[in-house]
Amino acid sequence: MSQSLSMFNSVGADAFSKMACQFAPYFSTINPLISELRPNAATVHVPFRKEITNHLGTVHAIALCNAAELAGGMMTDVSIPDGARWIPKGMTVEYLAKAKTDVTAVASAEGVDWHSDGDKIVTVDIHDSEGKKVFTARITMNVKLG
Repeated sequence: MSQSLSMFNSVGADAFSKMACQFAPYFSTINPLISELRPNAATVHVPFRKEITNHLGTVHAIALCNAAELAGGMMTDVSIPDGARWIPKGMTVEYLAKAKTDVTAVASAEGVDWHSDGDKIVTVDIHDSEGKKVFTARITMNVKLG
């Protein structure tokens, strides 16, 4: 089991989310709650706050990208074999609707072969509090086995 997953299971979602923001401080700008973390899946909740809105009063595009990268990165970290390393290589996004509420980012990688070197595609969909998909991302994670 990965160190991140072990820590998530040990301390719980609230404490783990705070620790993740200490490790990578930029994520604290979205005040995330990593509510689910397991191989091939992660869920990150981001509360609607004025600090992350744009000139239209909706969640800023980069805040959505930040949530997607956190969900996708945490999921990748707990999915790869022990001793492997990863880094995001690229991200393609689509803004589908204005996000006017809290949002939830769900990362998925069912069917990804984590046991080989190379680029892996991670999908992250973000929904508003009413369940409407407002954003989608395809993140290329480059994985190097130990």
